[in-house]
Amino acid sequence: MRALDRALDLLDLLAQGQGLTLSEIAARMKLAPSTVHRVLTTLAARNVVESDPLTQAWYVGPTAFRHGMAFMRRSGLIDRSRPLLRRLMEFTGETANLGIRNGDAVLFIGQAETHETIRAFFPPGTRSPLHSSGIGKALLAYAAPDALRSFMREAELTRFTELTLTEPEALVKDLAAIRQRGYSIDNEERTIGMRCIAAPVFDMLGEAVAGISVSGPVHRMTDARIAAYGEEIVRAARELSLSDGFSGQGAG
Repeated sequence: MRALDRALDLLDLLAQGQGLTLSEIAARMKLAPSTVHRVLTTLAARNVVESDPLTQAWYVGPTAFRHGMAFMRRSGLIDRSRPLLRRLMEFTGETANLGIRNGDAVLFIGQAETHETIRAFFPPGTRSPLHSSGIGKALLAYAAPDALRSFMREAELTRFTELTLTEPEALVKDLAAIRQRGYSIDNEERTIGMRCIAAPVFDMLGEAVAGISVSGPVHRMTDARIAAYGEEIVRAARELSLSDGFSGQGAG
């Protein structure tokens, strides 16, 4: 089991980066290079990881991608979201995203990327803390009371910028404002210079199971545009909710 844990930890590490050498992996995992090499060799034999012969960097391989796609196909939510994400991208000119809750983070599972040179980029598989992301705060705002209390009690509200909401009272106040207007705003709380607006997607039981967002630089996502963008995002999220069996009752 220890060997399996190491292999999974190594795969998680590679999934977060843009290619790492054996020595870099060993240093980050605090393991001997020989141990890391054995794990890499085993995974490479099944194409779970692969290396670039020129740079000697290791990457996630095609087998891992195939496994990830199996997860992506588990729900038709992704397919149904695509035209809505594209519509939002074309309306705002910014990257539109679909995400679900994954523990204390948002897992991004779909995207319509803008063609702008300066843009937000959350490729499928990226995770972001709930308290500092647009989708994360939208999901928290409509979480069941017990689930929200549990999150507030156990979560570490890490500070990423001077605008990150790290005090429970401030976050609770922001969640109340989200419920009132119907959409959340990540106002440079994860990354300085970037802003995100998001709305929750509800299932047939009226539970917030996903979120749709639009992310981009503050100089384009100005204060004057927030309300219009928020209204359009809420509309798209509602359409996706209705396609997932949501009756329009029990949320918000």
